[in-house]
Amino acid sequence: MEPGKKATAFLLLFILTKAAIAQLQPVYSFQKDDTILKRNYYQQSLKKKDSYLSSVTKENTADYKKIYDEQYELIKDLLTTTRSVTSPEAHGYLQSVLKKIVSANNELNGLDVRVVFSRDWWPNAYSIGDGTIMINAGLVIYLNNEAELAFVLCHELSHYYLKHSGKSIKKYIETLHSEEFQKELKRLSKEQYRVNQQLEKLAKSMVFDSRSHSRNNEAEADLQAFNFLKRTGYDCHAIISSLEILDRIDDSSLYRPLDIEQVFSFADYPFKKKWVQKESAIFSQLDENESPLSQKEKDSLKTHPDCSKRILTLNDSVQSIKTQGKRFLVDENLFDKLKKDFFIEMTEQCYRDDNLSRNLYYSLLMVQANENIPVAVYSVARCLNKIYENQKKHSLGEMISGEDRKYSTDYNLLLRTLSRLRLDEITAINYHFCKQYYEQVKGYPGFKDEIKKLQEQKNQ
Repeated sequence: MEPGKKATAFLLLFILTKAAIAQLQPVYSFQKDDTILKRNYYQQSLKKKDSYLSSVTKENTADYKKIYDEQYELIKDLLTTTRSVTSPEAHGYLQSVLKKIVSANNELNGLDVRVVFSRDWWPNAYSIGDGTIMINAGLVIYLNNEAELAFVLCHELSHYYLKHSGKSIKKYIETLHSEEFQKELKRLSKEQYRVNQQLEKLAKSMVFDSRSHSRNNEAEADLQAFNFLKRTGYDCHAIISSLEILDRIDDSSLYRPLDIEQVFSFADYPFKKKWVQKESAIFSQLDENESPLSQKEKDSLKTHPDCSKRILTLNDSVQSIKTQGKRFLVDENLFDKLKKDFFIEMTEQCYRDDNLSRNLYYSLLMVQANENIPVAVYSVARCLNKIYENQKKHSLGEMISGEDRKYSTDYNLLLRTLSRLRLDEITAINYHFCKQYYEQVKGYPGFKDEIKKLQEQKNQ
C-alpha cells in the first residue's frame, strides 16, 4: 500500500475508534412536530375546499376545480410533511402572537385560520386562500423583533380577511373566458408563423395584469394590516422596518459571503482554481449584470416588488401614531432562540428536499462563521457524501442548481465548483474537511456513519 493511502486508512480507522468512545459534543435538538395537529389542519382545509366548490357557478366548475385541486396539493405538501413546523415551542409561540392580534381586533374573532411556520428557506410569507397562512423560516431569520413578525402576520391575515385569493381566482377565470381573450386565442390558433412568441406575449399580458391586480391587493392588505397592528400595542414602526427588510432581502445574508476557496482549501489539499475559473474568453466577456429582461420585467419578478412605494404610502400613517408601542409582547428570548433554530431547521429541510446545493451552502456559512459547528460540520460531511453518491449515478443535476444571475456571486461560485468536481476530488475535499474539524465533531450522532461512507469511497 502506498504511504498516502496508509495514512488515509489509519486516520479513518482512528476516527472510527475514537468516535465510539468520545464524549458527545453539544447536539442540536431538532423541533419535534405534532403530527396529529398537522392532520387536523389538513382535514379542516379539505372541508374548506368542498365549501368553495359547492358555491361556484356550474358553467365554470371545471376551471375552479382545477385551480383548487392545485392549491390543495400545495396545502397537502405543506401540512402533511416536515415543511411545516408544529412543535409545541415554535407553534405555541406563533399562536400567542396571533392571539394578541385577534383579541385586539373584533372583526377577526371566529375567522377560520391556520397559521404555521414553515422550514422553507426562501424569505416569504403567504396566505393560501383557505385560511392557511405560512411564514417561512427563510423570512423569520431576518426579522429584528416580534412586532415585525406581528406585522407580517397582520398583512397575511388581511389578505384572507379581504378575500383576495378568491377574488384573484374569479378574475383569472373571467379573463380566461372573456370574449376578448378567446377571440385572440382563436386568432393565434390560425397563425402559421411565430405562434409561440405570440402566445408568450399573450401569457405575459395576463401575468402582468395579474401582478398589477396583486399589487393593488398588497396595498390594500398593507393598509388593513396597519389598522390591525395599531390596536395591538405593538410598535407600528415595525411596519416600515419590515418593508425595508423585504426591499433588500434579495441581496441580504445573515453571514458574510461564503469564501469557497477558503473553506475548501487545506494544507495537504489546496483549492484548485480550475474549479471556479471562467471556461473561456467568450464567457469571461459576458456582462454579469446583462439580462434579456426589461426593467419592467425585472421589477415585476422581484421577490418583493414595490416595497419602497409601499413604505411611502404607509409612512405618514405610521408617523401619526403618538403612542410608542412595544417590540415584544409575548417572549423576546424565545423569538431570538427561534431565529437561530430556524436557520438550522431550514438547512436540514433543504437536505430532506434533496436541495443539496442549498444545504451545503447554508452548512458552510455556519462553519465559516464558527457557529453551530457540530451540526454544521456533520451536515457538510453528509451532504458531500450524498453528492458523491449521486455524481456516481449521474443524477447530481437533479439535486444542485445551475448558475443563475438571480443568485449571489458566492452561491454561484459554489454551484460552479460542484458542477466541476470529479469523484476523487469530492472524496478528497470531504476527507480533509472532516480531518480539520474532527476534534470538535467526533462524538456527534451520525458523524461516524458518514466517516464509514467516506472510507468506502476511498477504498473504491
